Amino acid sequence: MPKKRHSPEEIVAKLRQVDVMTSQGRTLAEAIRAIGVAEATYHRWRNEYGGLKLDQVRRLKELELENSRLRRAVSDLTLDKQILAEALRGNRPALRVAGKRSSKSAQSLACPSAEPARPLASRGRPSVVC
Repeated sequence: MPKKRHSPEEIVAKLRQVDVMTSQGRTLAEAIRAIGVAEATYHRWRNEYGGLKLDQVRRLKELELENSRLRRAVSDLTLDKQILAEALRGNRPALRVAGKRSSKSAQSLACPSAEPARPLASRGRPSVVC
């Protein structure tokens, strides 16, 4: 038997039905069975939609959808930023001389000529020309 997905409007209506049935003298278990859901489902719905009205439920669902969309956008942008930072750093391992970084030795390996390397600004990408 396939699972039935209840809309927020149906959930609020069923919670109200249970409230009406319990106020008429039926036990909570009987009222829950009458609406056709499991007791755990009823309590989960009660925790999530307990005192909300129909328009508040709709707004809640809209905000949850927007929140998930924005979270995906932020995670995509963060990943892009990390990729760009990695590309900017380059994939070369840092040179170490006697446990210290030496920019002169790294520069001399990158540019064997006697003159220092000068930056080349080409389309916003940092690079070095000897």
